[in-house]
Amino acid sequence: MDAALPSGAGALAPDDALDSQLVERVRRGDAGAFDQLVTRHMRRAFGVAYRLMGQREDAEDLVQEAFLAVLERVDTFQAGRSFAPWFYRILVNRGLNARKARALRVMEEIPVSAAASSVGPDRAAEQSELREELRQAMEGLPERQRTVVQLSELEGFTSPEIAAVLEISEGTVRWHLHEARKTLRRVLAPFEAKE
Repeated sequence: MDAALPSGAGALAPDDALDSQLVERVRRGDAGAFDQLVTRHMRRAFGVAYRLMGQREDAEDLVQEAFLAVLERVDTFQAGRSFAPWFYRILVNRGLNARKARALRVMEEIPVSAAASSVGPDRAAEQSELREELRQAMEGLPERQRTVVQLSELEGFTSPEIAAVLEISEGTVRWHLHEARKTLRRVLAPFEAKE
């Protein structure tokens, strides 16, 4: 399941080495080590899951399911590899499968009156319209491009990390980012002219 290490790869980075040590302790039945592993990756995992699922409850379920899958499959993790790409590959694949399997539910927008705002109603309306256009533009992207944009632009993953998570080449990641950005610029160009 793990992709081969890039050529020239040597010792693990300090964070990866700590993750690797924790995984080894989990393999020996150390529940505290699993708790540490979860704590180290929970925030970013939830962010990725939320971007994939679009709803807090679904994201929480996805993160829990991914960590349980890690626990069940910990013996398949190859020592000396980076834990993060392996874990996020599990999370993203399960998230994409869940999105395909579920019928899209209608989400209610949070009313503008729910949040205190110092911007005027006209500016708030423009921002709301722009958010909706951006949401629609993102939904209009092919699923792979949308996932790459979410991981890169919203979650801060690097191209090599995205390549490892999605099991595609770095060049393919960069191409998807380029194509998605080009599409988003074209779709959102009318809003840039308004500024």
